[in-house]
Formats: sequence, C-alpha cells, structure tokens
Amino acid sequence: MKRIGYIYSKIYDIDNIKYAIMKASLGKRKQKRVSAILNNMDYYAYQIRKMLINKTYIPSQPQVKTIQDASNNKIRTIYKPNFYPDQIIHWSLMLQLEPIIMKGMYEYNCGSVPKRGTSYGQRAIKKWLNKDYRSTKYCLKMDIKKFYPSIDNKILKQMFRKKIKDNDCLWLIDTIIDSNEGQPIGFYTSQWFANFFLEELDHLIKERLGVKYYVRYVDDLVLLGANKKKLHKVRKEVEMYLKSINLKLKGNWQVFRTSKRDIDFLGLRFSRNKIILRKRNALRIRRRIKKIKKKGFFFEKDASAVISYWGWIRRSNSYNFYHNYIKPVVSINLAKKVVSINAKIRANHGKRRFVSKLKTA
Repeated sequence: MKRIGYIYSKIYDIDNIKYAIMKASLGKRKQKRVSAILNNMDYYAYQIRKMLINKTYIPSQPQVKTIQDASNNKIRTIYKPNFYPDQIIHWSLMLQLEPIIMKGMYEYNCGSVPKRGTSYGQRAIKKWLNKDYRSTKYCLKMDIKKFYPSIDNKILKQMFRKKIKDNDCLWLIDTIIDSNEGQPIGFYTSQWFANFFLEELDHLIKERLGVKYYVRYVDDLVLLGANKKKLHKVRKEVEMYLKSINLKLKGNWQVFRTSKRDIDFLGLRFSRNKIILRKRNALRIRRRIKKIKKKGFFFEKDASAVISYWGWIRRSNSYNFYHNYIKPVVSINLAKKVVSINAKIRANHGKRRFVSKLKTA
C-alpha cells in the first residue's frame, strides 16, 4: 500500500480553516460562542493556523452528558468538544482526511458516511433478497460490544501509520486520539476514526472470507449467504480478528433462515415479500403523532419529524399504517410547508417562527 504524504500544509491552509469554521458552525450559528467566531473569522482562523503550524494545540476538556437513545433505549455518554478551537480543528483535519479514508472504504459500510445513510443499506438488503434467493438463504447478524469506548487508541494510531507518512499530520491525529480513552461519541473525528478502525475487518469479510452480501452500519453487521456452516465459520473468523484488535462480539449473534425470520436491521424488518417498520419505531411514530394531535399546533420540529417518518414509511410496506395513524392527523404537504417557510424566515434573519394549525390530509 502506498502511503500518503504532504497533507499537513493543506490542513493549516487558511481557506481550509475558514471552510472548517463554516462547516462546524452549521445548525448552531445563533449561539453566542459560535457567532462571536463567525463575526471575527479572519482573526480566529489565523489563531488556529498558528496553533497548528507551531504545534501548540492542546485539546480542551469536552462537556460530558448522559442521554437515553430514543431508538433503542440505550444509555449513552456523549462528549461535546468546545467549538473553538476543537471542533474547528477536527473539521480542518477531516476535510483533508475524509477523501483518504473513503478510498479504502468498503462499498456497503453505510454508517456516518456522506451519501450513505440507513436508506442506502436498506436498499441493498432489499435488492439482494429479491434478486438472489440462493445466496441469501441464511443471515448472520452480529454487533460489536461497546464499540466506540473499546477502540484501542494505540492500534488505531498504528493503522493510520500504514496509510499516512506525513509526520506532522500524524502528530495532529495522535493529539486528538490521545485526548480521550477510546473514541468519544460526539466528536466529528470519532465517526470517521471508528469506520477506519474496521476497514481491515470489511476487507477480511469480503475478500478473504468471500462473503457475497454484507452490510455494516457502524458496529452492526449483517451477512447473507447460501450456507449456514460457512456463516458460522465466518463468525468465528470475525471473532478472532476482533480479538486481535481488542474488540469483542456481543453474545447475541444469530444465524437464521431468511424464509423463517425477518432481518431486523436499520429500523426495518426485511423479508422476501415485504418490508415493515420495526415495532419499536412504529410505536415511537404513533406516540409522536398522538402528541402533535393533542397540541393542535404544528411546530417546525414536529414537521421535520413527520417528514423523517414519511421517509421510513415510503421505504417499507406501511401504507395501512400511514393511512390509519398519520394521514388523519397531519399531511406530509403541510409538514413540508412548515419546514420551508421557517427556512425562508431564517434566511431573511427573522426571529419569528411559523406555526401551523393542524389540517387533515
């Protein structure tokens, strides 16, 4: 593998830093700490450039909070780095590192990757089940135990040294990696570093073990095959590889016939003749619609949620669910209207919010 150099000067390039400021500020430009940087961008960009050139950057202590993930009820610890200088430096690094990581990335690694969201993985599984019955008879489903906090930072740094030969760039990568134990959920760098950490695993499964159909969404893995014994063998090989990089599979892995059981993955349940919403997601949608109905008003946050739900419903066989629980309360067109009007108000620096009374579809 040819290692890549001459990256660091691109990272501290003033235009790269200014672009990083704009990207890091998306969705939070009204916050005082962010608007202060934006209002004096040249000064702060040059300060960051100086930190990087002189290698005086020391990561600050992030804010830490514990939340309950609504999608699966898991308790997660979220780390929020300071906007200045940390988030800006993270973005400055990743603007140059992303294309390098993407070059070696497996095609169906679809978690936290631009243009590859849940819908990307959902379409792949649907296509494989419909087009190749023989090679999708069995499913191996597994996930990695406490993935982000269990990433071995020493091994991660060694992996970067196989890809990159620019010592200054490696200094910045090391500085960010060493600032926490494992990879903290909430850092922009973490989602990329975590995907990079499993790059060799993806190649092992596809190239050495010859698995025809495989999707990974961060630490969740779904493999499809014609032979049950082969999938069990693959699982053992995956366990051995994970052990070599100090990770473990959860004990709840499963191998099953796709004709007997749905594949519960990426928020949907897949079978050969239909795709339906995961029960937990259907319940969440019903509860949210019920709250919206009770209020009688439709805020932008509600509208965004309804548009998101519509995306899930459109990709599944949930026609009856939509007509029974959503359409009687609110239309998709109204949701789009509320989001559009609020976007225009923000673009004109307006402080008002557009709120609509509910209308039936």
